[in-house]
Amino acid sequence: MTIRILIADDHHVVRRGLVFFLKTQKDIEIAGEAKNGAEAVQLADSLRPDLILMDLMMPVMDGIEATKEIKKKHGNDIQILMLTSFSDQNHVIPAIEAGAAGYQLKDIEPDELVESIRKLLSGENSLHPKATNHLLTRISKQDPPHKIHALTKREKDVLAELTKGKSNKEIASSLFITEKTVKTHISNIFSKLEVSDRTQAALYAVKHNLA
Repeated sequence: MTIRILIADDHHVVRRGLVFFLKTQKDIEIAGEAKNGAEAVQLADSLRPDLILMDLMMPVMDGIEATKEIKKKHGNDIQILMLTSFSDQNHVIPAIEAGAAGYQLKDIEPDELVESIRKLLSGENSLHPKATNHLLTRISKQDPPHKIHALTKREKDVLAELTKGKSNKEIASSLFITEKTVKTHISNIFSKLEVSDRTQAALYAVKHNLA
């Protein structure tokens, strides 16, 4: 499967470097480039990439606002991987809450970036260790929703499989249920745990020993 990627970054040299390297990967195609968040939103609509490499700080519209707009329109049809220089919680938390499925720093090795892209699109987590730490700290300060809205045994089973990075199809196969049933369970899990995506659900499960 070819992965179509949109690169959103206001620095031309960064975009050129990413394009140059990613074009060497046989399974990756550069769908387009955006130099600000507003362009990223427009190109997401017209190009429908599989994934967007999104910078945080950009003119006109920043990466967080762009992510919110794109996720509102396209949901999980377009995945967003934040690629930025900022690792503090004031940037990490809003980015994940906006809907970014991954968060990596720009000092990442090229091969690791490609691996992160592939992992994210296969349903696995793609978070820099610093981002993970900030999220776990944030979660630990909150009253756990699962104490109020208890998960059923089957929902716990699905959550455990999801935390392993499995796709809906793989979860269905492991638990001998249909993909439609898996989607229903995941929707209920998100609602009960008050999370918005698989990454947040997996982190929550690990933090609270649910998986």
